[in-house]
Amino acid sequence: MPHVVTGNCEGCRFTDCVESCPVACFHADAQRVYIDPDVCTDCGACIPACPVNACVEDFDLKPEEQHWLGFNAAGARAHPLIRSRQSPLPGAEGRRSDLGF
Repeated sequence: MPHVVTGNCEGCRFTDCVESCPVACFHADAQRVYIDPDVCTDCGACIPACPVNACVEDFDLKPEEQHWLGFNAAGARAHPLIRSRQSPLPGAEGRRSDLGF
């Protein structure tokens, strides 16, 4: 089962998760990252790497969060692959604080 990136990523786009991924399954746009479910090997390395707890296992999603599965799949198809850490967005530290991390 693949991992997914939830809404916690929006507005900060920390990419620590990308560096931890052994199979290069992360894609990104200007606001967030996405996990390609067809490439993710479910290793879990991204979970502790994310400073805002945006990466989760799909089976940990609540019923109202199931939309993140399709959202990540579509985002991965629509946006370029990233293989290395990028600078977080301006205001990312504030967003992390607002999220309680």
